Amino acid sequence: MSVFVASIGYGLVAAAVLAIASVGFTLQFAVTNVLNLAFAAVMITSAYVAYVVNASGVSVWLALVPAVAAGAVLSVLLNQVVYTPFQRRRASPIALVIVSLGMTLIIEYATQAAAGPNNVSYSMAQGPEAGVGAFQLTVVQYVIIGTSLALMAGTHLLMTYTRLGKSMRATAANRDLARACGIRTARVVTATWCISGAFCGLAGVVFAMNSGSFGATSADLFLVLILAAVFLGGPGEAYGAMLGAAVIGIATEVSASVVQPDYKDVVAFVVLLAMLARRPSGILGAPT
Repeated sequence: MSVFVASIGYGLVAAAVLAIASVGFTLQFAVTNVLNLAFAAVMITSAYVAYVVNASGVSVWLALVPAVAAGAVLSVLLNQVVYTPFQRRRASPIALVIVSLGMTLIIEYATQAAAGPNNVSYSMAQGPEAGVGAFQLTVVQYVIIGTSLALMAGTHLLMTYTRLGKSMRATAANRDLARACGIRTARVVTATWCISGAFCGLAGVVFAMNSGSFGATSADLFLVLILAAVFLGGPGEAYGAMLGAAVIGIATEVSASVVQPDYKDVVAFVVLLAMLARRPSGILGAPT
């Protein structure tokens, strides 16, 4: 029982990290209709930016700032330099998926060439553990959960109450109609990639913190969990991504207390397939 309770705590941390990444990923997909499989590669590159700053003697918490900025800049460049030209030529969605896979390899191996093949880790203290009974988490893990909750609340406020958020929702629903109504959709798309890229950069750092060590290809399997969370909640649905991340994160860690830990990521797809068999559009996705 103690192992089960402890796994719930780890599941909450995993869900927090996954939620940050999944919301950023689904915002990109909703507004631009690009399934950006290079998302995880940008995550790891941002994590390395934080590592370089941290290795120079700066606290990893301050190193978050350039990492988040790097994620935003890389994402905007990726859209404007790579994806937008293909979309202007009316490339099919599957062609864009292939392009994003190619960009994944380019970014990952460029990062590996610059950083080296060995895994690295941040110079930081995890802090003392606190909790009730077997439910024990470190200070850093509590901070990760709190950061994720704050970002989810911020996403809700952005999408519900701000002019940019409403423009993002309108552009996601129908870009041509939004443009005809006077919304500058090109600016909205750029802003979306900037915001989602910032989420990506932050997700890369907290992923690296939670993993302990990381390398240029460490987030490849994590991308699979992001896709599972996004499609479980409903593609393009920010709230669905949050819910999907909670289900996938907790399910994978709790299952590790019951089955072989090596198979815990398989559980994510068992949950996903079971859900999609009943509701192909995802938990919050609109039926089409």
